[in-house]
Amino acid sequence: MSEQNQPAVTPDNGTRSTRKIRFNAFDMNCVAHQSPGLWRHPSDRSWNYNTIDYWVDLARLLETGGFDGLFIADVLGTYDVLSGTDEAAIRQGSQIPVNDPLLLVSAMAHATKNLGFGVTTATGFEHPYPFARRMSTLDHLTRGRVGWNVVTGYLPSGARNMGDDDQLAHDDRYDHADEYLTVLYKLWEGSWERDAVRRDREAGIFADPAKVHHIGHEGKHFKVPGIHLSEPSPQGFPVIYQAGASPRGRRFAAENAEAIFVAAPTKAIPRDVVSKIREELVLAGRDPYDAKIYALLTIITDSTPEAARAKAAEYQSYASEGGALVFMSGWMGIAPRATTSTSRSATWRATPSSRRSPRSSRPRRAARSGASATSRPGAASAVWAPS
Repeated sequence: MSEQNQPAVTPDNGTRSTRKIRFNAFDMNCVAHQSPGLWRHPSDRSWNYNTIDYWVDLARLLETGGFDGLFIADVLGTYDVLSGTDEAAIRQGSQIPVNDPLLLVSAMAHATKNLGFGVTTATGFEHPYPFARRMSTLDHLTRGRVGWNVVTGYLPSGARNMGDDDQLAHDDRYDHADEYLTVLYKLWEGSWERDAVRRDREAGIFADPAKVHHIGHEGKHFKVPGIHLSEPSPQGFPVIYQAGASPRGRRFAAENAEAIFVAAPTKAIPRDVVSKIREELVLAGRDPYDAKIYALLTIITDSTPEAARAKAAEYQSYASEGGALVFMSGWMGIAPRATTSTSRSATWRATPSSRRSPRSSRPRRAARSGASATSRPGAASAVWAPS
């Protein structure tokens, strides 16, 4: 994923000229992330995803290559919309089996000095109280190089295995996530004052209780009366990533995110999406360039353009149409019904899904202060601040 910084304004004519590009690698703790079938390629190493060496080697390679960060996607649940079962996903290795992304970070951080790590977790499957501690722990261990991609969850199978019939309705999930982040901000920013830890050996005082505050949160979804369990970490809280594309998702991103992902097949589509994101940032009381915007790109290189195109064709020869159908069914909440023996002739039928609901009319909440990476102490203009 690449990002272009806000264009600089030259003092002589006021025109925007210089841009700085940033790169995040995009991976997932599984075999078939978003290229189903490619695991069959003789040179593919993704089947080593469940080893520390795979991830440490990747982190070192990225840092050597000048990448800013490694973003690790995740999903809780299986893709079972296609044919109403998870058999196709299991057969194709389509994001199943999949391991926890957070447990990878410490080893990679120990092997690198500047590479940042963005990890994905959903707000719908874990209480914010223990999650706040987990992220603070990672921020300590990475010395301020961790980020969090906020997702609300979307697979009905994940909800069912957590004891619910289905996911909350689309906009309701963002309302729930609003309160989730409110609790986290209170714990990360409002509980421990930055100088609460004294480490006074003579007085026998490790931390000053007068500077550690109970947050006293009581809302619709969460009741958290106590203090944060971790002392203040280098960043205070992780860099916030978000990738909401719906109107409600863009509003949530504008109110919280420091980096926003976009993906589209043409240049015109992301241009419109980015414009709407900038507008939402202003409505949230922020500068339109507060959030860094990353575009999803697949870049294949070789010694010559011809060799690169040949390599791309070779990779595409391993693509699995069945695996692609597994993903598309899960992402859209609809399943194909084949009219012939080929998947290209399939028609699509809608299945009940909570993912398509009208936009919430809930009033916009106030944007948090200090939300942009550029306003964070020590972060300068980069998404990731080297330790």
